[in-house]
Amino acid sequence: ALGRGGGGAAAAAPAGLGLRLCLGGWGSLVNPTGVAACPGSGRLAVAHDGKKRIHVFGPSGFCLGRFGERGPASNDIKYPLDVTVTSDGHVVVTDGGDCSVKAFDFDGRGVLAVREGFCLPWGLDATPKSEVILTDSEAGALYRLAADFQRGELKKCQMIRSRLVSPRAVAVCQTSGAVVVVEHLKAPGPSKGSTRVKIFSAEMDLIGQMDSFGLNLVFPSRIYATAVAFDKEGRVIVTDVCSQAVICLGKPEEFPIFNPLISHGLSYPVGLTYTTNNSLVVLDSGDHSVKVYSST
Repeated sequence: ALGRGGGGAAAAAPAGLGLRLCLGGWGSLVNPTGVAACPGSGRLAVAHDGKKRIHVFGPSGFCLGRFGERGPASNDIKYPLDVTVTSDGHVVVTDGGDCSVKAFDFDGRGVLAVREGFCLPWGLDATPKSEVILTDSEAGALYRLAADFQRGELKKCQMIRSRLVSPRAVAVCQTSGAVVVVEHLKAPGPSKGSTRVKIFSAEMDLIGQMDSFGLNLVFPSRIYATAVAFDKEGRVIVTDVCSQAVICLGKPEEFPIFNPLISHGLSYPVGLTYTTNNSLVVLDSGDHSVKVYSST
């Protein structure tokens, strides 16, 4: 751990969140891209560009292991884009290097690799039933993947939504089953474009959406969302790299509201998850760290 929350923790999170742990740092993590919490054990899995691509931290912040070598073998990880952890304790990774989805146990043993049918699998999140919802950024699609990870058997990989625009980050509400997706909209010229947040019901009906332009009409600054999560109450939370902040957009029925949760102390937030004890975990690619916030 780089450090623990001190005198400045309250200032870093004006909405009653204090910085409790700061993990990783350059050398320990290299250009991290995804973070996920294990529902059962509280372990954190981080995908990054180091020699071993998955870094596992314990709840207290100590490194418990690393796995996922870069290489030609089927279970090697070439370029991890995101990671999630299922309720039965398996680490699932999207690999942009060979356009696959790979599952491992926490000892790093590869149990399943799915390659068929994906153009560029990107974001993913696990449901309470250990199914995985994932985006295919290049195909503009959303998939539901069901597997027996213990046996390494794929049961079903079904497209549940199409005609999305470069969908990347995705999250599943653990209580309602609602799904939120961040689309990346291209713009002409040198601008990197904008983002759009879409919320679907558990039945995949569109129930709300807002792009950067629309958010800018309501909120004081332009929002470029890079990661998304649901909190325990079912509110949509996003990371914004423009304001270097974490923002609550409210529940689907009140979407969007504007409530900054963390507005200081972040450099380039790209990942977001909640632990079972409702700590907020932010992956900061700017300083290659994982920052854990809890209620003060």
